[in-house]
Amino acid sequence: MTTMRALKDVQFRDVPQSIECEQGLLGCVLLNNDTYRAISAITKPEHFREDLHRRIWTTIDTMVGGSGKVANPITVKTVLGDIDLGDGTTTMQYLARLASEATSTVNAKDYAEILRDLSLRRKLISVAQDTIDVAYDLPLDSKVATVLDGFEDSVMALRSHVGDASEFEGFDTVSERAMQEANDAYTRGPGLVGLSSGFQRIDDALGGLMKTNLIILGGRPGAGKTALSTNIGLSVARELQRRKKDGEKVGRVGFFSLEMKKEQLVRRIFADVSGVPDWKVRRGFATEPEMTRWIDAQRELRTIPFDIDDSSGLTIGQLRIRARNLKKRRGLELLIVDYLQLLAGSKDSGRRETNRVQEITEITTGLKELAKELDIPIIALSQLSRRVEERDDKRPMLSDLRESGSIEQDADQVLFVYRDEYYLSKQKPPVEGTEARAHYDRRMRAIKGIAEIIIGKNRHGPEATIELGFDGSLTKFLNSPDPREPEPENEAQPRQKGPKLSKDAVLLYGLLKSMSLTQYPVRIPSADEMREDRNLKKTARLISAIKAREMFAQQVLGADTDVKMVEKRFRETMKDLRHAGVAMWSGTKDEPLVWLPELAE
Repeated sequence: MTTMRALKDVQFRDVPQSIECEQGLLGCVLLNNDTYRAISAITKPEHFREDLHRRIWTTIDTMVGGSGKVANPITVKTVLGDIDLGDGTTTMQYLARLASEATSTVNAKDYAEILRDLSLRRKLISVAQDTIDVAYDLPLDSKVATVLDGFEDSVMALRSHVGDASEFEGFDTVSERAMQEANDAYTRGPGLVGLSSGFQRIDDALGGLMKTNLIILGGRPGAGKTALSTNIGLSVARELQRRKKDGEKVGRVGFFSLEMKKEQLVRRIFADVSGVPDWKVRRGFATEPEMTRWIDAQRELRTIPFDIDDSSGLTIGQLRIRARNLKKRRGLELLIVDYLQLLAGSKDSGRRETNRVQEITEITTGLKELAKELDIPIIALSQLSRRVEERDDKRPMLSDLRESGSIEQDADQVLFVYRDEYYLSKQKPPVEGTEARAHYDRRMRAIKGIAEIIIGKNRHGPEATIELGFDGSLTKFLNSPDPREPEPENEAQPRQKGPKLSKDAVLLYGLLKSMSLTQYPVRIPSADEMREDRNLKKTARLISAIKAREMFAQQVLGADTDVKMVEKRFRETMKDLRHAGVAMWSGTKDEPLVWLPELAE
């Protein structure tokens, strides 16, 4: 009973309004039409509670703003008509009184802001009342989250009206700020514009993590997206901690971990700092010195400004509210979202498969708006489509972003994580002792611990590919890969078969092998050829003999060698290779083929 009485009391309280402010604002504009230009971006007809005042403002808005005419009591009366307002006062008399009582226009902007805020309060009351009604009438089988999502959407819509006054600025004002920024950069000299990512090569390419930027970090599962974003977040948090110790007022790093639990994320960070793999600690294999380093890492990082939210099933509206709260309560310098495909749109209908593209559009647009509103960079991780796996070259491109249209459009920068080692490690190694296995091992040594950061879009600079190091045991990226060990000299020599090869044959074999290992473009044999020549079934890489002869002439015989001499020496050398069983030669006169059976995988 008490609750119902309280609700009724709320329902019959006076609605927020100020007739005096409405009269004062209209009087200022009628007194001096120049006032209209100063407040037109703030004031809307719905800000007036009194119907007559709404009609007066709409008339003024049409005359001054729409037609460039003068709005005074006489011209406005002509449009509205001179009628009795009910107390013996005519429209003309009321307009004249409004203008005469406005002795000054200096308070016009204050009046406009008060009326806007009162209007928003009325709308907020209406939203709250509607929410109360829905909550009362909600069926038992419905989820309260639906009501909360609707309430959050309505409140967010009201927020968009708060900054109406700054929609337009004169070019002179904006140009002064732009020139000041340019002058500051010139005085400061070359360097970062935004936060440092902790990776020099990424900073050089992006200029730092700039405020208001939406940065998409894409990659296939297992490529290292979460690892890289965590490394960046930790680096920024440590820098913020240092600046705070120097007395600077700074905010925090916010991390929405929609896939991984907080404890898992923190253990990754401990592994990064301590140099002790997480699995060793988690499974009890860590030694006493390793546990000591792990504990030291926890003590070192205990107070870093790094906040984690691992709530699952968040909507973009909920994420925005939580980010705003963090910004307001503790300050926010960088926001990381892992990952955007796990976010939901604000409406239930958007969660249906057929509307997923529209839902992703809402999410990416919301993240970009949030970056601008909070004046911070936002890093949002994104999964890539399975189409990447179907290509020979699996390096990502913009079209690989799942539901990519809006992601690519809304992002200021798009970065992809690619590790050749990840894909090669998924292949079954060839049999030990074969040339194919030797090639596999050489390639693995060459690419182990190397990660490529491909900048597929950069609104503020050039696109590029950056090479970083990667320590898989610690899920940690490094500023550069470890130095490569030189290959043993004997591995560069071809495996001999049959009789000893001539010098020309050894050189030609090395040339053919190099062309084959670099996947030189070749013609694929037809099914008929495969049936006719059983050797073709055993080979994986074929080379056009015409191209091989050209390369042989340039690299072995010299570019100035006579054409007939090239043909003769090439045929003699190929005969040596064919007798040794390390190369074959067939095809037509116009399209001869060379292949290396021992390289078949």
